[in-house]
Amino acid sequence: MRAQLLAIPPGIYEMGTRHSTYSGDLDSPRRKVKVAPFLIGQTTVTNAQYARFVAATGYRTVAEQEGWSFVFHLLLPGGGKGTISAPGLRWWRKVEGACWHMPEGPGSDWQTARADHPVVQVCWYDALAYVTWAGLRLPREAEWERAARGGKARLKFPWGNALVPVDGHRMNTWQGDFPDHDTAEDGFAGTAPARSYAPNGYGLYNCTGNVWEWVADRYGPRPAPGRMPELDPTGPGQGHARIQRGGSFLCHDSYCDRYHVHSRTRNDPDSATSNVGFRVGASM
Repeated sequence: MRAQLLAIPPGIYEMGTRHSTYSGDLDSPRRKVKVAPFLIGQTTVTNAQYARFVAATGYRTVAEQEGWSFVFHLLLPGGGKGTISAPGLRWWRKVEGACWHMPEGPGSDWQTARADHPVVQVCWYDALAYVTWAGLRLPREAEWERAARGGKARLKFPWGNALVPVDGHRMNTWQGDFPDHDTAEDGFAGTAPARSYAPNGYGLYNCTGNVWEWVADRYGPRPAPGRMPELDPTGPGQGHARIQRGGSFLCHDSYCDRYHVHSRTRNDPDSATSNVGFRVGASM
């Protein structure tokens, strides 16, 4: 598995953005960061790959143990009518039995048409279990962003600054009226295959959009920018929430404008939803 990872060269780059859209994300101002060479997955971990891990270990995810998980309402028959919504977020529905192999609950599955899609309904602990089994690790946040930028600097997306370039969509996000109508102009409603669209300059697929990606770091305040670049930062030493990067198929400028290479959010490490996955990393 390690032999299939991409090697990212060492170097200094500017992490973050000049101005945050959401101040609580703490993705500004830009900071110079220096990273050593590392390895990272070309794609997010797929359903088929996660299934091999489960078959080899018998691992049960947190959602399986708890017996339910949150599913986006339009992925459910009838828009999830009859299910309980998350407080203040009517589009997230509590679905009994939803887990990685039944992403929308009983009656759904990954094998029919989604073996090559990102595994979802996995929390941070579930991602950690996978990378530990594989002899790898989760990417650090600074590594993830360097890889996602694909060698380009001060751009919003892996390809440039245009959300939709003249040659068409480059990522899987929301088009239409969130959260009730997705026109799927980018070709997908829900997740897309892990190798959709063109890869970035380092050969990585879907670093923005599709699914949020867990990284190793805890969420918290970052040091103020200094003259000397931070060297291989690992994030705060304390804290509960873990960081997710890259945005998802639910991102839209009216609700969650977080589909950029600098974008970040956070969640509890035992939280799983239908728009979160992960990719693997390793040291060289």
